[in-house]
Amino acid sequence: MLIASARGLLPRLDAAIFADTGWEPRAVYAHLDRLERVIAEPAGIPVRRVSSGNIRADALDASHRFASMPLFIRNPDGGDGMLRRQCTNEYKLKPIKRAVREMLGYPGRTYIPRGVYAEQWIGISTDEVGRARDSGLKFSRNVFPLLDLGWSRDDCREYLTAEGFGTTPKSACIGCPYHGNAQWRKLRDDSPEEWKDAVDFDASIRSGNARATANGVPLLGQAFLHRSRKPLDKAPIDHVTRNERAAERGDPDGCSPWSCRSGEAVE
Repeated sequence: MLIASARGLLPRLDAAIFADTGWEPRAVYAHLDRLERVIAEPAGIPVRRVSSGNIRADALDASHRFASMPLFIRNPDGGDGMLRRQCTNEYKLKPIKRAVREMLGYPGRTYIPRGVYAEQWIGISTDEVGRARDSGLKFSRNVFPLLDLGWSRDDCREYLTAEGFGTTPKSACIGCPYHGNAQWRKLRDDSPEEWKDAVDFDASIRSGNARATANGVPLLGQAFLHRSRKPLDKAPIDHVTRNERAAERGDPDGCSPWSCRSGEAVE
């Protein structure tokens, strides 16, 4: 959408916002740097990088309040569970909302008059039209330019390739539990340092986040990054079932702030 705006295919943006969880792959940060340098700056479109902290560091910091990740749980009785997802709201939605308020001129909890709002573009393609919904905020109205263009995911890929951005990486935390096996394999095979980072983190959160453990309320059961509920370096990421192939085709890895690709919309 940023490229299309810079090229005049879409209206000119006032700004683009990147919500940084602090734990994206290096390829994502390199892509963002290039996108800002090659596309945004020449078009006069500022890119705002906003953050609520480093999600990895916060999870392991006993003194820090932590918004839970959707970790897979093996309960004491052998049953399966999953922690509630709070990370998208804390590390993506909140900093974006703060930035929008600031750009409107009403920072913090300042009252925003009726009729003052920003149009916020959300990059949902025709393949995932069911996730297109309003923000629920009076000062921010979601708009879906890719739907207006009638673009599918394949159309987006073709456009990016034509503009020299055919290798655009997927944005998601290195250790996101919603990774499919294909993404875990790619991380292991192409980015060994980041794979080790994810494996180390997985081992560190077996009893849940550090603050709860320090406060004497450790997780009942064990937490894992992989849906198999096995340590990440022992998880069956090379085994791809028919269902997994279908899921990965229909729900690719990545995390959009307003519609995290987890199979469910963000409320």
